Amino acid sequence: MSNKWLKDNGMHISWFIALIATLGSLYFSEIMHFLPCKLCWYQRILMYPLVILLGIAAVRRDYKLTIYVLPMTIWGACISIYHVLLQSGVFHEDAAACGPVPCDVDYLYWFGFITIPMLAGTAFILITILQFLTYRATK
Repeated sequence: MSNKWLKDNGMHISWFIALIATLGSLYFSEIMHFLPCKLCWYQRILMYPLVILLGIAAVRRDYKLTIYVLPMTIWGACISIYHVLLQSGVFHEDAAACGPVPCDVDYLYWFGFITIPMLAGTAFILITILQFLTYRATK
């Protein structure tokens, strides 16, 4: 990817990924009626504002917003990775600690390995990489 391509498209693609992730989580909870666990809520808290921040940054071509976006995406990726490891049995957590919905419940299990936290983690990681590369391209 060239620096010019990243400058022109990096923020827009990051915004699109955040938008799809947000709409996907709303679809799973509001249409499919999957109740989010505590860790899912933390991931939502970090993903939903990205739609607004990245949308503003894309329209204004404001690459400085990356410094606000990166901490959110990195924390979101860390929570998602922990959540995936919890669901796969690497970590064990008391079900009561996660609230009314246990954090190790798999509502979705596509192709034998894709779960909702994995989808969220993928979005966070992709946005992180794009933001880092876009920021570097603007320097």
